[in-house]
Amino acid sequence: MTHPVQPTIDIRRADTRFATNAGWLESRHCFSFSRHYDPSNTHHGLLLVSNDDIVAPRTGFDTHPHQDMEIITWVMSGELEHKDTLGNKGLIYPGLAQRMSAGRGIWHSEKNNTLDAPVHFIQMWVLPDTEGFDPGYQQLDINPELDKGGLVPIASGRGHEAAIAIRQKNAVLWGGRLKPGETVTVPDGQFVHLYIAQGGANLENAGYLEKGAAVRLAAAGAPKLSADPLAGAEVLIWQTELPSRN
Repeated sequence: MTHPVQPTIDIRRADTRFATNAGWLESRHCFSFSRHYDPSNTHHGLLLVSNDDIVAPRTGFDTHPHQDMEIITWVMSGELEHKDTLGNKGLIYPGLAQRMSAGRGIWHSEKNNTLDAPVHFIQMWVLPDTEGFDPGYQQLDINPELDKGGLVPIASGRGHEAAIAIRQKNAVLWGGRLKPGETVTVPDGQFVHLYIAQGGANLENAGYLEKGAAVRLAAAGAPKLSADPLAGAEVLIWQTELPSRN
């Protein structure tokens, strides 16, 4: 049986989170990552990593391995070049959803090969349903869906047609480029992670959330989220459930 979850809304402001500044890389981490470790802050539901990265021109992450992880990359501005050992190569740009399933093992690199523009992206990792499967890759331009307004499925283990597919039936990543004053309903779920990637927004029962704010909702219902009346908001929302225990 599924254990009950105490309803909570936990706000983590941008300036309170783990930060990495390596010169070429500026990153803020929603959870423990790399040398930053807090045993009480390792995940929220199935979401293990949510990093907000800015990579300087002509730099990036050299080829490195991953295993048994669903990795979603969402570019906010600029271009990120992806290469992997499956032979996939391409530029990820705003509105192009990208998923790499690490499976039993894959190596990849992520580079900003432009001469003068940084690339800003959010990278998120969730646990897969099963381990040891063949690695895979998928990308999909969902700009037309985003332009319609509201929340759009970006990555889904539940068969949403307009989303890239992930190997996790208990997780959906929703995104929205909300116009000034636009209001949406946050998806209801056992564990929901709301991230303000750009702009700002008011969350019902929680107040104003500025750029970089992350909110962990647990069994918190479906509160309203209203974009800043001047700046609007770009938001990323993970809706996850932990598998039932018999």
